[in-house]
Amino acid sequence: MIDARKLDHILISLKKNVESKTKNGFEDVTLVHRALPDVNKNEIDLSANFFGRKISAPIIIASMTGGHEKAKKINENLALAAQELNIPMGVGSQRAAIENERLAHTYSIAREAAPDAFLIANLGAVQFSKGYGMKEARKAVDMIGANALAVHLNPLHEAVQPEGETDFRGCINGIEKLNKLGIPIIAKETGAGIAKEEAALLEKAEVAGIDVGGLGGTSFPAVEYYRKKGTLGKVFWDWGMPTAVSTVECAQSTKLQVIATGGIRSGIEVAKALALEANACGIALPLLRRAVKSDKEVIKELGRIIEELRTAMFLVGAANVAELRNCDAVITGKTKEWLESRGIDCKKFANRRR
Repeated sequence: MIDARKLDHILISLKKNVESKTKNGFEDVTLVHRALPDVNKNEIDLSANFFGRKISAPIIIASMTGGHEKAKKINENLALAAQELNIPMGVGSQRAAIENERLAHTYSIAREAAPDAFLIANLGAVQFSKGYGMKEARKAVDMIGANALAVHLNPLHEAVQPEGETDFRGCINGIEKLNKLGIPIIAKETGAGIAKEEAALLEKAEVAGIDVGGLGGTSFPAVEYYRKKGTLGKVFWDWGMPTAVSTVECAQSTKLQVIATGGIRSGIEVAKALALEANACGIALPLLRRAVKSDKEVIKELGRIIEELRTAMFLVGAANVAELRNCDAVITGKTKEWLESRGIDCKKFANRRR
C-alpha cells in the first residue's frame, strides 16, 4: 500500500539518522568577506523572482509528504508557514491521491492553509512512462491549485526500494508533453543530483526549472535501509552528486532557473548556493521535524535561516539577491576537483567583482 509506505518514510525520517554521510559540497565554498560592504544590513532586499512570482526570500519549503492521514497536519503546518513568510512550498508525490482520491485532502490542505502561496504539485517521472499523461498531471495540479508542477526524478530511490519501478524509458518524452499544462514544469531530483548532460536534455524538453536535489541531505537509500534492512540501501547510502557540484553543473549548462536542494541547513549555505548561481534553495528535513510540532516552529526555523542569509549578504556587500549571485566565491577541495575535471573553470566565481 502506497499510504503505508508514505507513513514509513515520515516516521523513519523523524526517528532515524537518514542523512547522507557525504557532505553537500558547500564546505568547499568560501564567500569573500568585504570589510567595507557599503550596504545597510537593515535595508537588504531578500526578495526574489520565482517563475514570475515575487517571493520574500529565495527559499522554498521543499516537497516532503502527503498520502497518509498523519501527513495532513504536517502539510498544513508547512503551508501556514509558507503563507506567513510568502515563500513557495512543494507537496510530496501525489501518486497516492491519484490512485486513491480519499487521500487527496492530505495534499489539498496546503491550499486551504495557504491561499496566496506559490504551491508546487508533484508527480514521478517514471509514472509518465507507465501510462500517466495530461489527465493525471492536471488532477495533481487542480488538487492543490498549484502554480507549478514538479516532476521528480528518483531512479536511485526506485532502484533500492523493494516496490521500486525501474523502467525509466521514455520519461523525457513524458516530461516534454507536460508543457501543455500552461504552468512551469520543474524537474526535481530527490537526493542524487542532476548532471549537466541531463540538465541540457531537460532544457531541450522545455522545462522551466531544475531542482538539483543533490547528495548531502536526506538519503532515500538510508530510509529504505531502515524500512527493509536491505543491503542495497546500505551500499548506495551515499550515491550521487553533492548539491554544490550539481548546482554549478546545472547553472552553467542551462539558462533555466535552478533550485539548490540537498542538505541546506543554514543561511550561509543558502548564500553560497546563490553565489554559485542558484536562483533559490529548498529545505526539507529540518522543517519536517518542526512541522510535526507546529507552524510556529517551522516559521521560527525559517526565520533563523533568513536572518543568517541577510547577515551573509551584508558581509559580502550584497544589497539584493542579484548582487549576491554576482559576489566572489572561492571553490576549493573535492568540489573544485570535480568541477574542473568536468570542464568548469572555478576561477570565474572567485573574480567577478574586479
